[in-house]
Amino acid sequence: MFPRRHRARTLTLLVAPLVALAACGGSSSPNDAQTSSTTATTEEPTTLPSVTTTSVPASTTAASATTGAAPAASEVSPLTGLAPADPATLTRPAMAVKIDNHPDARPQAGLNQADIVYEEIVEGITRFFTIFQSTDAGPIGPIRSARTTDVNLLNQLNRPFLVWSGGNAKVVAAIAGANAESRAHGQAPGFYRDAERRKHVDLEHTLFNEGTQTIYATATPAQAAPSPFFTYGTPTGGDPVSKITMKMNSVPVEWTWDAGQGLFIRSEYGAAHIDAAGVPIGAQNVVVQFIDYKTSAADPKSPEAITVGQGDALVYTAGKVTLGHWDRPDATKPATFTDGAGQPVVLTPGRTWIELAEAGVTTVTAA
Repeated sequence: MFPRRHRARTLTLLVAPLVALAACGGSSSPNDAQTSSTTATTEEPTTLPSVTTTSVPASTTAASATTGAAPAASEVSPLTGLAPADPATLTRPAMAVKIDNHPDARPQAGLNQADIVYEEIVEGITRFFTIFQSTDAGPIGPIRSARTTDVNLLNQLNRPFLVWSGGNAKVVAAIAGANAESRAHGQAPGFYRDAERRKHVDLEHTLFNEGTQTIYATATPAQAAPSPFFTYGTPTGGDPVSKITMKMNSVPVEWTWDAGQGLFIRSEYGAAHIDAAGVPIGAQNVVVQFIDYKTSAADPKSPEAITVGQGDALVYTAGKVTLGHWDRPDATKPATFTDGAGQPVVLTPGRTWIELAEAGVTTVTAA
């Protein structure tokens, strides 16, 4: 059995003892490749177009239900392990979009279409580093500024796009050192302000982009598809779980297992987290990656996630939890996730949320 509560670095075992894995962060290793820099600008409001992607597909396994034959690795999307609806997406680059998670930013557009979403701690709340590759979405947003945390999240993606609103001069310089193609407000096509939202919230929570296809039209030959992040297949082992409760900085987060859909359904601030199409946000997999945070060199008020190193992890998939370990010695490659026996943790093919939880601070409770 696995722990019902996990406060990083110290594992509270309520049933049978397990080996505790020490969570530790690592230092950044910026890539030398350069991108264009930018600062945030504003523009006159326009109206938010209708959301064109509304469904949240239930879990799809890599194996055929009738033949049992799994697609070849070259036939599945690198960030989901699923055969894509459009095979042309297999070789396209990843696209990271910085999406706002201030209460005034909801409902967001695009979170249910992303392959992988990182929830990272910023000043007082959280923000989403939202990665698209296999599926398009439009519109996407609200879009916000980057943080120095994002440099090493970008460096593992093989020169992705970064769609963002800008940042202070030091953040802009840091992003320019990442192996990424900047597509920022004021420099890239498709950005606009939503006039209807502007009636109710501050300007900073109203920036959108028309969609991923607009940005993909600006791809360069230097970009390529990302490497796979996880091992996908039919998960085995683990301890049954129905609900995950945690607090990411000041943001209370819950994930509730829905066996019928094969999804963990997200709530925050005590209410269902619904996207702009009115669909509850869900994912086949939720990974709680315990990391250290330090003060960003770009802003003393801004925390920076240390995502190069190693530490504890809790991997939730197929209605079960596995206590694991993450290891990422190289900033140009994704972390690997292994179980207590040192074997790769197998995830359900589909979408994954990664909670960058602060080691020694964040307590995760599962029911």
